[in-house]
Amino acid sequence: MKRSAFVRHVREGFKNISRNGWMSFASISAVTIMLLVVGAFSLLILNMNSLASDVENEVEIRAFLEMDTEADAQAEVMEDIASANAVEDVSYLDRDEGLDQFIDSLGSEGAVYESIRDENPLNDALVIETTEPELTEAVATAVDEYVEVETVEYGESILTQLFTITNYVRVIGAALIIGLLFTSIFLISNTIKLTIISRKDEIEIMKLVGATNRFVRIPFFIEGLLIGVIGAFVPVVTLMAGYVYLHDFFDAQLPFITMVEPFPMVWQVALVLFGISVVVGMLGSQMSVRKFLKV
Repeated sequence: MKRSAFVRHVREGFKNISRNGWMSFASISAVTIMLLVVGAFSLLILNMNSLASDVENEVEIRAFLEMDTEADAQAEVMEDIASANAVEDVSYLDRDEGLDQFIDSLGSEGAVYESIRDENPLNDALVIETTEPELTEAVATAVDEYVEVETVEYGESILTQLFTITNYVRVIGAALIIGLLFTSIFLISNTIKLTIISRKDEIEIMKLVGATNRFVRIPFFIEGLLIGVIGAFVPVVTLMAGYVYLHDFFDAQLPFITMVEPFPMVWQVALVLFGISVVVGMLGSQMSVRKFLKV
């Protein structure tokens, strides 16, 4: 295609959008609204998945050693546990450090326990991290078999519930994103189809005066592309700016709420939204025009 012809078709695409103002506005609005919903839910679910992973990664095993365990025996147990394929890391936590952590975890209420430092009731412990959170129970059971280990703690009572909840978050999140994507594609494509179908007389006249199928298709193809680009611009800019603002707000005002870093995630979401919008816009217009090309 010659450059002049391409420019003419692009100009015609813009004219068609302007000429069919209300229908074009309806198509662009459908694209904008659906992509806002899909994008917002995608960012929310990505953060929920990240939070679920962070919670799982916080799971650790604490193996409290017998009081009379010698240093050599402690080192041997640590080395043996660390050699297991399911173990990511093993660190030693002496009883005084353990008490410090316990007091710090209670905040201002921890001061009451300062009086027991001289009679620290805690044992030295091994802190064990597994390669996969799901292996925690199996590793804890194996560690409990060592004679040097008095007790093992890993939150057994809540671990199963935790993994169940995080798995539900991932499955439901994925299902929501897929469902919203298909819904948005369906609604956007059908709205664009209605825009094109409303101009069937225009297409039929072009065919009757000798216009080729290609000549008819290209302006509508470009029009669908432009509707997709224009419709995606507002939600992409809104979601990117809004997410960066929320991330900075929570980071400064509510630091205990951790959000995924904006970049490169928002760029990836923006690219997906633009891709969906442009592809659906072009395909929706072409599928509709095809119905009227045989006159």
